[in-house]
Amino acid sequence: MKRRNFIKIGAAAGMVLQFPEILGMYENIGEGEIPRRILGKTGEKLSIVGFGGVALKNNGQEFANKLIPAAFNAGINYFDVSPRYGDAQERMGPPLKEYRNNVFLACKTKFRDKEGAEGDLHNSLKLLQTDHFDLYQFHMVSTLDEVDQIFGPKGAMETMLKAKKEGKVKHIGFSAHDEQTALRMMELFEFESILYPINCACWENANFGPQVYETAKKQDMGILALKAVARQRAPKAERLYPNMFYNPFSEDEEIDNALKFTLSKDITATVHAGDSIFMKKTLDFVRRHKTIDAPDEKAINKMVEGVIPVFPRIQT
Repeated sequence: MKRRNFIKIGAAAGMVLQFPEILGMYENIGEGEIPRRILGKTGEKLSIVGFGGVALKNNGQEFANKLIPAAFNAGINYFDVSPRYGDAQERMGPPLKEYRNNVFLACKTKFRDKEGAEGDLHNSLKLLQTDHFDLYQFHMVSTLDEVDQIFGPKGAMETMLKAKKEGKVKHIGFSAHDEQTALRMMELFEFESILYPINCACWENANFGPQVYETAKKQDMGILALKAVARQRAPKAERLYPNMFYNPFSEDEEIDNALKFTLSKDITATVHAGDSIFMKKTLDFVRRHKTIDAPDEKAINKMVEGVIPVFPRIQT
C-alpha cells in the first residue's frame, strides 16, 4: 500500500474512531525503547518522539485510553498537551495517571497575564490529574506585544516563577511560530526549552528556523521540534486531518526525508503531527534508523520545490 493511501485511512480514523477496527490500528504499535536525548541544560532525558496531545482532540475517551498506553509501551516518555487542544487534557488525564511517575509531562498556558495563566495552570493540573508539570510553557507567543505583557507588571511570568518556586513546575519554556518573537523571548529570560517549527520546507523556502535554532543552541536550551512533516497550509475544506491546519508530505520517501531533516539536527525531540497516525509513522521511522543522518540535499530541494511553507519568509 502506498503511503498516500495509508494516510487517507489515518484521516478517516480521526473522524470515525468509534469503529473497533480503527481503534485496533493502534494496538500493535510494538514495544521497545526509543532513543532518548538530553533536554538542554535541564539534564532530563526525553524520547526523541514526543506524544502530541492534540491528536486526542474530539476523538473520545476510548481512543485516549488505548493510545496513551500504546505510546508509553512503545517507548515514548515525553507527553505534550495544551488547553488550546479542546478536550485533549480531559482525555489524557485518566489513562496517563498510571504512567505519570515515569513520563515527562509538558503543558502550556494561552494567557499572557498573571491571573489568566494561574487559572490555566490549576485547571490543567486538575484535568491531567497531577500535582506538577515537568515543563510548563507559554503557548504560541506570536507578537512582541504579547512578550511585553508576559514580562510586564502582573504578567504571566510572575505565575511561572511562583509555580516553579512552589514545585508545581520544574522547568519553564515557550513555544512560538514567529522568529522575531522567539528571539525576543530568549533575550529576556533564561528559558530551559523552546518548542518551535523545525521543518524542511520552512527552512529551505522561507529561511524560517535557522536563526532561532542557532540562538537556542548557544543558550543550551532544549530544542523541541514542531511540524516536521508539514508541507503547506490547507483551507479547512481541503484538510486531510481535522486536527491539523496543514497537509503533510504524503509519500514514504518524503516523510522519511522530512523526519531525517528534523531529527538529524541538534534537537531533543520532535512532537508527532496532529493526527495519531503520525505517531505510528514516526515510531516506525525511528525503529528503521539506528542512526539518523541528514537527508540528501538534492532530495530535499526536489520535495520542497514550489512548496509554500506553513510559515512565511523572514524579512532580513
